[in-house]
Amino acid sequence: MRNLVKLYLFIIVLISVFNSCKRNIFRADVIVYGGTSSAVSAAVQVSRMGKSVIIVSPDKHLGGLSSSGLGFTDTGNKAVVGGIAREFYGLIYNHYQQDSAWIWQNKSEYGGRGQGTPAVDGEKRTQWIFEPHVAEDAFETLIKDSNIEVQRNEWLDRESGVVMQDGKIVSIRCLSGKVFEAEVYIDATYEGDLMAASGVDYSIGRESNDVYGESHNGVQSMRHDHPHYFLSHVDPYLIPGDSTSGLLYGISKEKPGPDGSGDKKIQAYNFRLCLTMVDSNKLPFYAPDDYDPMRYELLARYFQNGWNEVFNKFDPIPNAKTDVNNHGAFSSDMIGANYEYPEASYERRKEIVEMHKSYQAGLYYFIATDSRVPENIRAEMGKWGYALDEFADNNNWPYNIYVREARRMVGQKVMTENEVSGAKDVEESVGMGSYTLDSHNVQRYVTSDGYVQNEGDIGLPVAPYRIEMKSILPKSDQCSNLVVPVAMSCSHAAFGSIRMEPVFMILGQSAAIMSVCAINQDIQVSDVKYSDVRPLLLNYGQVLEY
Repeated sequence: MRNLVKLYLFIIVLISVFNSCKRNIFRADVIVYGGTSSAVSAAVQVSRMGKSVIIVSPDKHLGGLSSSGLGFTDTGNKAVVGGIAREFYGLIYNHYQQDSAWIWQNKSEYGGRGQGTPAVDGEKRTQWIFEPHVAEDAFETLIKDSNIEVQRNEWLDRESGVVMQDGKIVSIRCLSGKVFEAEVYIDATYEGDLMAASGVDYSIGRESNDVYGESHNGVQSMRHDHPHYFLSHVDPYLIPGDSTSGLLYGISKEKPGPDGSGDKKIQAYNFRLCLTMVDSNKLPFYAPDDYDPMRYELLARYFQNGWNEVFNKFDPIPNAKTDVNNHGAFSSDMIGANYEYPEASYERRKEIVEMHKSYQAGLYYFIATDSRVPENIRAEMGKWGYALDEFADNNNWPYNIYVREARRMVGQKVMTENEVSGAKDVEESVGMGSYTLDSHNVQRYVTSDGYVQNEGDIGLPVAPYRIEMKSILPKSDQCSNLVVPVAMSCSHAAFGSIRMEPVFMILGQSAAIMSVCAINQDIQVSDVKYSDVRPLLLNYGQVLEY
């Protein structure tokens, strides 16, 4: 009898363990990993084509940078934005047509001319400039309307969580222990974490110009396309004129390589802050716990030389707020502090993000309070503060840092500046880009004549260009059921233009169409023919040529 009881208890335990394991396994036709705007676009498209989909998101809040402060959208030529991306900006337009949307500002005050502003295309019922919470609400509306399951705060086990068999992803496991199985996987993260963990080739940093026959890749110390470099001579040393005294904060001892040479460095990150001057909706600037005014000594010296462009990228968004971006030689970009980020552990990435947050919070506090700042600039900065009704559960700080560049896949086709500039044709278009070929600074160094300078800034206008289908597909012998619409296959130079939020939404939708096409044909997504994909892309509103 005692043995029977033991056997019975053992069976109960086995059943419990089995049921527990079963509860931790989730199955869908397509798994989208990431919480970006591209992830939402991809998932919505999969659902609309009648397939099951789960978003597995490390983030609690969906939308990536589009809902984390980047409300002054980098669009380029708006005519090439179609499909779900255009639909998203239509939801933004609809929101701001309501009187109830205007709390801190009269609608007539924003932009002055209503439909005549660059923010609004009234004829096509589209608005390109918006508040962060309005963007997040629009993404959540798209998710809700398509009844999409979202697993939030789920972080891929990058060490051993990807199970591969015969060149395919069989399942992915997150740090929580949850397992996700699908026919096709879409990596819609800025970092390309699923792509990297699947053994797919990728690059980090700048290729030399020789690699792909480019002219705007690699070190660019002779280029200053934007005014984000030191316009006057500024001494870089702790004791001015004394090179033995050490360098000011943020200046590298390392010299840039020869122009056009490659390195592993990436363009700078920052937060796109949402600020306001409305007193009843404002949190004043404050000093971070580790505040050190010497971090900003270089800026103080630049002020002494007469620089006065602090507020040139306080771009207005609705309700008397701003999307604040980097501007000038010393600004919100923390140049050189992000080199580790793409390959870093989650813990180390968090430290890097916190370092950027401290730097940027200290920067605005310094400008608003320090006596070395010209009085007129100090007084103007003192009028601003963090918008209290944005990022309310994150101390009014954006949810995501602006990962302008991390890993970039080396896939079936590599988009380069030659395709982006139109020097080489693209035959199998799955969407279009049009924004300036744009890189922020990569490093800050001491010139041969003993002054400080920035390097890496690029700004080359381009006409609308097509994006190659094979550039979002890994090499078929490495992973045949993965699509990568964000950390896609392109050079550093080309990514400077492709990396815009509307393009990520476009490519997310196209990745989904390719995925469903593969499932319907019972083939791997790497084997999908463009002749089968193109009609579907057009049917769902994508713009493939201009």
